[in-house]
Amino acid sequence: MVRKYKTTQALEPSLPSREDILAFIARSRGRVGKREIAREFGLSGADKIALKHLLDEFSEEGAVQRTRKGFNAPGALPSSLVADIIGRDRDGELIAVPSDWNEDNGKPPRILVTVPKRLGGAAPGVGSRVLLRLADGGSDHHPSGRVIKVLEKLRQRILGVFRRLPNGEGQVMPIEKRSAGRDLMVRPEDTANTKDGELVAIEPLRGSRGGPPMARIVERVGEVGSEKAISLIAIYSHDIPHVFRKDTIEEAEAAKPATMSGREDWRRLPLITIDPADAKDHDDAVHAEPDPNPANPGGHILTVAIADVAAYVRPDTPLDREALIRGNSVYFPDRVVPMLPERISNDLCSLRPNVDRPALAVRMIVAPDGRKLSHSFHRVMMKSAAKLSYQQAQAAINGNPDETTGPLLEPVLRPLWAAYTSLRTERDGRGPLDLDLPERKILLKPNGMVDRVVVPERLDAHRLIEEFMILANVAAAETLEAKKTPLVYRVHDEPSMEKIIALREFLHTLDIPLSKQGAMRPNQFNTILERVAGTDNAHLVNDVVLRSQSQAEYSADNIGHFGLNLRRYAHFTSPIRRYSDLIVHRALIRALHLGEDGLPSEMTPALLNEIAGKISATERRAMTAERETIDRLIAHFLADHVGEIFQGRVSGVIKSGLFVKLLETGADGFVPAATIGHDYYRFEEGSHQLIGAATGESFQLGDVVSVKLVEAAPFAGALRFEIVSDGTRRRPPGRKAGVMRRPRITDRKGNGAKRKAAKAAGGKRRR
Repeated sequence: MVRKYKTTQALEPSLPSREDILAFIARSRGRVGKREIAREFGLSGADKIALKHLLDEFSEEGAVQRTRKGFNAPGALPSSLVADIIGRDRDGELIAVPSDWNEDNGKPPRILVTVPKRLGGAAPGVGSRVLLRLADGGSDHHPSGRVIKVLEKLRQRILGVFRRLPNGEGQVMPIEKRSAGRDLMVRPEDTANTKDGELVAIEPLRGSRGGPPMARIVERVGEVGSEKAISLIAIYSHDIPHVFRKDTIEEAEAAKPATMSGREDWRRLPLITIDPADAKDHDDAVHAEPDPNPANPGGHILTVAIADVAAYVRPDTPLDREALIRGNSVYFPDRVVPMLPERISNDLCSLRPNVDRPALAVRMIVAPDGRKLSHSFHRVMMKSAAKLSYQQAQAAINGNPDETTGPLLEPVLRPLWAAYTSLRTERDGRGPLDLDLPERKILLKPNGMVDRVVVPERLDAHRLIEEFMILANVAAAETLEAKKTPLVYRVHDEPSMEKIIALREFLHTLDIPLSKQGAMRPNQFNTILERVAGTDNAHLVNDVVLRSQSQAEYSADNIGHFGLNLRRYAHFTSPIRRYSDLIVHRALIRALHLGEDGLPSEMTPALLNEIAGKISATERRAMTAERETIDRLIAHFLADHVGEIFQGRVSGVIKSGLFVKLLETGADGFVPAATIGHDYYRFEEGSHQLIGAATGESFQLGDVVSVKLVEAAPFAGALRFEIVSDGTRRRPPGRKAGVMRRPRITDRKGNGAKRKAAKAAGGKRRR
């Protein structure tokens, strides 16, 4: 019988002490079993049997933890292990936990995951299972591990709305458009505590052959009881951070108002803010006055003052780290997910009237023709003279001032408009891309339901602020380039050759030539847009020209801004809602020696390019989430109008059908090709149309059509339409009007002659 160890001294002279064995297990890497321990202490024969009983006792006491491959110190991790990636930390880095963890040892440790570049497109994400090699053998309080192999790809998670069926079973309706109508049954063990109408994340399961598709609930997101909560769907489905971390809130609440230290006193300058009527934060203010310099007769001094966010959000603080992860604010019809806490965005950095506020300002001298002659940046303390809405400022200029704008009309507003007239002259000469694409705005009722969809009037007040901000952004980029200080540019590449070729082919169908010589410039597009302005093709051509453009993004490498026709451009004017602008503010502070809170010296162009990639991605994420939320809100609004007829415009053409945007609400829906008449339709990519093989009838991008709403899936934001109007007979490019390749068959019910004509024409029936 082997006696148990009850003291720190080994009772058997040939065995090591208890402390020696435990110390060896704790410091060992890799597999630590009985064999490794025996080898370490030179044990053999009967001593190995005694060691086995001793290790069993250690395990029962909790002095070691037993694994399938041996023993570890309690809470320790082996040098390599299988782990599940569960999320990201405050810096956006992947975090994993061991897949096989004994809960008796407490909460599983969180492992910082490093992904080698060699994995490329096969890199893991949240939800992946990976094999990790720990950098420190698992002894560190915050271990880190390098991915050796991805064992399971990103596990598919679907967001949906849980519905409890009358028989007590559960069902989930996916909210994604591509999954709409494919409801999944939920395992009975998942339904006990799940509420009807709750938003849940599910993972599909393999169901039995012939049985309904099954899924398991992996996360209960929250209740979706009203349209006010629809934006939550986009927030969770796109993993948009919307709850600030505790340390971020604590830092924001502890912030003190900035003082005059290191600032110029500009509080007597009557700067004003002009924003949407429902704006909650005001981060830019403007002022203009005639230039008294005799050398610049008719010129102006323009001032743009921007909230000094850098004074409160310092590099590598909780506020800064979370702002980088968010990248930008996200705007929904019913809420805003801000980049910074309200204490910063709506209080300390909001340029409220008659309140001292720190700002970073640029003073620009412009000629009568709008050319910027010089500029200078200043760190100041300002006091806004007034908070105006666009409509309010425009009404005053149009001869209808109110109590607020009346006293400001002559000394403040008229000089602003005079300066804007000069800037507009410069803009017309520069010739930026001038697309006519009106934006719609959703107005909600108090209960969150859609009240109506409006197209706000585009006012000179909007254009004034836009031109002032563009000029300030140019000045920021020029200053930082001159100082050789790294920055993040806002860049917009010229259209790719493939898109230009496709555009040229399309314009050819409208008998509009597009030059093949030299590089494209924005004014070439503007010439095309001016040619079709006021015609039936205006909307169509604007859409196709827009589709031919590249997407603007952020980069530390300057390639210019094609759309604005500017050689250098950087976002400077909205640091409350865009991290890119905060970087530019810090860069200016560093370059001009305006304080100690500028861009850190270790911020190299390579690091800035990495940041630029992240915030470009968060911008695209925000745009997608905002668009999907609007789709869902309008689908809710139209759900009670199934069967009604609407006027719409073809907004997209693909082989399988037409996308149609309703004229009144801007809602987007799909018309399957198989439901269009009784003809055989073929897709012509170059001309963006579906053409009936027998009739020659076509539906083209930009056509106005009548559609019937057949189905509305509110949570998916999906609408299905049916065409109820005739298509158009178009002449091929270069042919005279009225000349068609084949005669039109007017019988829309379909008959044998039509099928024969279609077969002879080689048409393909859409099913």
